[in-house]
Amino acid sequence: MTQPQGFFYPRSATGQASLLPAPPWFYAGDLLTIEFRTDPARVAELLPAPLTLAPEDPGAVALIWADWQSCGGTKAELLDPVRAQYKECFAVVRCAFEGRVYSRCIYIWVDKDFALLRGIHQGYPKKFGSIHMTRPHPFAPAPQVAAGGSFGATLAANDRRLAETVITLTEPAERNGFVNGHPMAHHRWLPAIDGKGDVHAELIESGGAKFEGAQPWRARIDHFKLFDSPTEELTRLEVRELIGAYYRQIGVVWNGGKSLVPAIGR
Repeated sequence: MTQPQGFFYPRSATGQASLLPAPPWFYAGDLLTIEFRTDPARVAELLPAPLTLAPEDPGAVALIWADWQSCGGTKAELLDPVRAQYKECFAVVRCAFEGRVYSRCIYIWVDKDFALLRGIHQGYPKKFGSIHMTRPHPFAPAPQVAAGGSFGATLAANDRRLAETVITLTEPAERNGFVNGHPMAHHRWLPAIDGKGDVHAELIESGGAKFEGAQPWRARIDHFKLFDSPTEELTRLEVRELIGAYYRQIGVVWNGGKSLVPAIGR
């Protein structure tokens, strides 16, 4: 008897129905980043053991909007755009483990099912949302990725707006912020079917196997606001101080990670 084929759900006779191809996965996209400081205690409450607060600037947070095209090794999705294009918005903090600083995604919303399932494999806590960003273009009225270009971005989930921003590019920058600049430390969890604990709990490290990036741009924050919601906790990360804003176009290859704390279960 043959076994169902496919990298992830659903596995089928040929594997064609699987929502995801096997890695490597390729991404090209535009990132709009807002960095701010919150109460470090609000970051600490989102860090399960053995993770601890980053030793420097422990309350720093990045909220990042991204407009992506992605694909597997055959690149077939790029010519069937409904399977390649998606947008997301994610909140990132920094943490420490065994003397090393990591980035960690604590909240993330996406607008396509393949992106959501891919995130579950990578340890990103993805949920469905509605994400929109101003797109650059060389011709007016669209902004250009150059000084004076203004970009807006919004995030909503379950019919409630969660975040919005407007930025204006001011000058080239050396980097695209600092909060999301480390390898990621994520948990991969699978609760037991009987509700008694987890049958899989693993702390993993992952990052880009290859990275390309255009010139980062610093931006002025013209407007930034987080909104309360009965189903979200983003506003617990209260904005105490704005750090800065950035815009960058990048390309990334993801091809797996490694266990920091091996999987445990019952």
